[in-house]
Amino acid sequence: MHRRLFLNLPAVLASGASLDAAIQQEIRSVDAEVFIHARNLDSGAVYSLRGTERVRTASTIKLPVMAAVFAQVEAGGLKWDELIALRDQDKVSGSGILHEFSDGLRIPIRDLVNLMIVVSDNTATNLILDRISADAVNTLLDSLGLPQTRSLRKVRGDGSQLKAPSGWSKAGLLEENKRFGLGVSTPAEMVALLEKIEKGEVVSPAASKQMIAILKRQQFKDGIGRRLGQEKAGVLEVASKSGSLDALRSDAGIVYTPGARVAMAITVDGLKTVDYSQENPGLHLIGRLAQLLLVGLSRSSG
Repeated sequence: MHRRLFLNLPAVLASGASLDAAIQQEIRSVDAEVFIHARNLDSGAVYSLRGTERVRTASTIKLPVMAAVFAQVEAGGLKWDELIALRDQDKVSGSGILHEFSDGLRIPIRDLVNLMIVVSDNTATNLILDRISADAVNTLLDSLGLPQTRSLRKVRGDGSQLKAPSGWSKAGLLEENKRFGLGVSTPAEMVALLEKIEKGEVVSPAASKQMIAILKRQQFKDGIGRRLGQEKAGVLEVASKSGSLDALRSDAGIVYTPGARVAMAITVDGLKTVDYSQENPGLHLIGRLAQLLLVGLSRSSG
């Protein structure tokens, strides 16, 4: 790897500490549960901390929802230019912009997918799930060998304007899954999904390439991408999808460096203070952990 990546080497790693010791030190700074899985896609180096445990996904479940849309387009059951009508009753609060648009607007599927990922639009997500179903998302996940990742239902909105839960998948109706809300996964399976997309193995090489391009345009870079734009060579590319709930912050993505691609999924749950600003301690922690993972897992890339 080019030496310029290490100009901002975290002090704890510069002192000779192991990656695990550095990460354990960081997570002690926040009173919450932390789940991590990361993999250098070039060297194969892996770090995992509770990485196979099931976690609430929040909006990171929109990543497999996007993949399911690509699968249906590839199969011919859906067209990118198919128009979906936006109705006032479809609008939900929280992230996104469609709740500001007029009743009756007709929106192409392609634009809904872009909005769902780039600005994490909740209304766009629900319109997509109405069209393809959460069960279709889970069928795709089964075909990819990701049985712990499930789309459970539609988005209810934010904490102040919650709608009744709807759009349940079969998995979502299971009592054991109700506590997960919108979706459930493990950090390890999220990284596996990202790796498959990066390798061109989800739907098709062309579809996978398009999915990565959309993930690179995601506008919420205050988690994984938070501390990775300080190198003199410029901002490192990050293809990611983040998620947030009152007590949770999560992010799953691939960081592209001059010498390695590092995929990571980090969930911080059980945060004690509700804070939807960029200064949320969970977001700061994800940013610090991402930097440690990037450096620690890139050392073997040369």
